[in-house]
Amino acid sequence: MLLLGIDVGGTHTDAVAIGPDGLEAQVKVATEHDNLLSSIRNSLGEILRHTDPSRIRQLNLSTTLSTNSIVEGNYEDVGVIVSAGPGLDPHSFMTCKDFHVIPGSLDHRGSETKRLDNLSLEEAIVSCRNAGIKVYAAVTKFSPRNPAHEKSIELAIGDNADFITLGHQLTGRLNFPRRISTAFYNCAVWRVFNKFADAISDTLDEMGLGQIKVNILKADGGTMPLDLSRKVPVQSIFSGPAASVMGIIALCNITHDSIIYDIGGTTTDIAIFAGGSPLIEQEGIHIGSHPTLVRALKVHSIGIGGDSAISILDGSVRVGPNRLGPSIAFGGEIPTLTDALIWKDSCDCGNTELSKSGFTAFAAKHGLEADELADQAIGYAVDKIHDSTRSLVDEINQQPVYTIHELLENRKIIPRKIYIMGGPAQAMKMDVFRKFRLSTEVPRNYDVANAIGAALTRTTTELELFADTERGLMFIPSLGHRENIPRNYRIEDAEKDAMNHLLAHLGEMHVASDGSNAQITSSSSFNMVNGASTVGRNIRVKCQIKPGVDRTYS
Repeated sequence: MLLLGIDVGGTHTDAVAIGPDGLEAQVKVATEHDNLLSSIRNSLGEILRHTDPSRIRQLNLSTTLSTNSIVEGNYEDVGVIVSAGPGLDPHSFMTCKDFHVIPGSLDHRGSETKRLDNLSLEEAIVSCRNAGIKVYAAVTKFSPRNPAHEKSIELAIGDNADFITLGHQLTGRLNFPRRISTAFYNCAVWRVFNKFADAISDTLDEMGLGQIKVNILKADGGTMPLDLSRKVPVQSIFSGPAASVMGIIALCNITHDSIIYDIGGTTTDIAIFAGGSPLIEQEGIHIGSHPTLVRALKVHSIGIGGDSAISILDGSVRVGPNRLGPSIAFGGEIPTLTDALIWKDSCDCGNTELSKSGFTAFAAKHGLEADELADQAIGYAVDKIHDSTRSLVDEINQQPVYTIHELLENRKIIPRKIYIMGGPAQAMKMDVFRKFRLSTEVPRNYDVANAIGAALTRTTTELELFADTERGLMFIPSLGHRENIPRNYRIEDAEKDAMNHLLAHLGEMHVASDGSNAQITSSSSFNMVNGASTVGRNIRVKCQIKPGVDRTYS
């Protein structure tokens, strides 16, 4: 049995095959930004040359596709139809030009306080249709408590849409502005992601791998089945940094507050661990200027990598943030951080003679000795990494600390160790150590750690259950599940039901789980009072399959 992991990075696409006894094959190919599928196909082809295809059971894939689509503005127009009622003006959260606010409202318990204005809704749909809109987001305030208005919008849109995102299906969490942004971006990348998913499936069929299970990495450090990712492609945003974190978890036994560096070809990703657990953006990440409900591991990226170009401005040596092609060692024309490391004999890769010759010529052109240029370039890169890390730790220590497993109350992060992965990791280890004066470790297979993390990451999911005993109703928004409950329904009943539905949902996704990785992350019950009498309880339970790796590889 083999598990495949592929990580599509900014410079290279890495692929690994992991068997019961460890790593059996690894490859590294150049990433073609205009054709990510080609990068994946090439890496798969190389892996198949070294493995028995009949042994392959699963492929976990980390892709930059959704992220790139948003950053580059390569997504289609979306029709966003919202309904809010009293309170903040929804126009304050406008995400696109085809944004329509429809009169109608629900209260915080999900009771309708004002019916949807069907005339306004029809006018909004006609406007979107005339604009050529084919994907829609329907989001109403308090829809996790009652999705009726969103479903009415969906019904009215009907055949006008190729795809519709309903806000309550994305998450059970309340936050109307974030839900609008999340639904918008989910629609915006839906078509480009699904074309990519189709191509992945076709490629696997061509290679005789059509029977294997395919998962896509999520930003929160878990995976989701390819079929599910087609409906919620927004969850694949920032899956690359997640692969970095899961890779270090798979390769190292981290127990202290630690700093994690993934030094790639284009960027350095910085993550912080608290007591052995990675931190997470609890409320959700910002995409551009819009806050979303996409939970993601807390990772900060800076424009320092092995292929970051060296420049000299006003006599000062700088590295990055631009990548202007490969290093001289690999046929480029402008020296990079990798070329500086080669000059110092810290790195042995590519054509070292060509690298040193080009590096010397560049230094002489600017009136510098090559050794001086290399020292300043490496020093600049390490200083940037150091300063960014200090700023990140300071930022974290000014707010509540959330790990992927729990909230750490009144916890201050004091890093005691550094772990480095990525192509230049070994070459930069001593420079980083001298700057930080902290124990510094580079794990084995550091150059393909992302792909190892991708291969071993487990499938995760989460859900929220709400119960209102006065109304005799229990519902799970993300699953579209509602059922009647007795008035004596207790929080213990809710926790049991939440866990049962979580495991059943995994079963529907064809994911085997014995429940050992399932956990209740929050649970609360509040009495509802009318006059002097308690009329019922409002119960909320949130549970998840813990992000992590199915097994370590150390």
